Amino acid sequence: MTSQIKTVLLLSLLTGLLMLIGGFMGGRAGLVLAFGFAMLMNVGSYWYSDKIVLKMYKARPLSPGDAPHIHRVVEEMAAAAGIPKPRIVLIPQDAPNAFATGRNPQNAVVAVTRGIVNILNPDELKGVLAHELGHIANRDILIQTIAAVMGGAIVFIANMLQFTAIFGLGGDDDDGNPLAALAMAFLAPIAAGLIQMAISRSREYLADETGARLSRNPLFLASALGKLDSASRQVPMQGSPATENMFIVAPFSGRGPASLFATHPPIEDRIARLRAMAQGNNR
Repeated sequence: MTSQIKTVLLLSLLTGLLMLIGGFMGGRAGLVLAFGFAMLMNVGSYWYSDKIVLKMYKARPLSPGDAPHIHRVVEEMAAAAGIPKPRIVLIPQDAPNAFATGRNPQNAVVAVTRGIVNILNPDELKGVLAHELGHIANRDILIQTIAAVMGGAIVFIANMLQFTAIFGLGGDDDDGNPLAALAMAFLAPIAAGLIQMAISRSREYLADETGARLSRNPLFLASALGKLDSASRQVPMQGSPATENMFIVAPFSGRGPASLFATHPPIEDRIARLRAMAQGNNR
C-alpha cells in the first residue's frame, strides 16, 4: 500500500472520529461543524503539520558551523538513500530524542534535541540520524506528522465533550444520552491512540532496518536505542503526548491519553533485530 493511500485512509479515519464527536456534542449542527473543522484540519495538516510540530517544540535551525559532523553525516546518507538533504533543526530540550517531519523528501526536516547530541557518541548519533532518514526515504514522515496533529485535535475536542457531558451543556434534541456522550469523550482519544499505534509500530521497525543499511552498521543504532530508552525515562520531553508517535523512542513517561497505548515497539525487540542484522552481515 502506497504512502498516499495510507495518508488518505488515516485522514478518513480521523475525520470520522471528529464527526462522531461532533454529533455527540451538538447533534446535527455539531456533525456539520465537526465536518467543516475536519476539512480544515485535513488541509492544514497536509500543508502545515510539520510547521505546527516544529513550532510546538521551539525548534531552530542547526547550522553546519554549529554541528559539522551532523550535517556531513546527513548529507552522505541522504545521497546514499537517493533523497535530498533534509533541513536540520535543534530542539532546546535536555530530553534525548529525535524525529523527522515534512510533506515529502523535498520538504523534509530532521529534528534533534540538545540532549541527544550531548549523550550519544558520533557513531550512535549516526545510527539515529540514519533511522530518521529511513523514515524520510520510506515516505513515513507525512502520515506520522498528520497522525500527531489530528490526534491532538481529537483529544482536545474529546475533552470539550467530556466537559459538556458532565455539566449538561448541549445542543438540539438529537444530542442523545449524556452518559453516551461522556463515554465517547473517553473512547475517542483511545481510538485515536489505537490508530497512531497501528501506524507507528511497523514504521519504526522498517525505519530501523533502513537506517541500519544507511549507516552500514546496525550496532550504531542498537547502542543508541539502549541509551535513549534509559535516558528518556529519566528526562521526559516537555510537549504534547499526541506527538509521541513521531519520536525515535517514546518521549513521555505515562502522561496523557496518548500514552495509554505504546506507539513504539519494545526497545528490546528493536535492539534484538538490529543485533541479528549485524550478525547476518558478518557471516
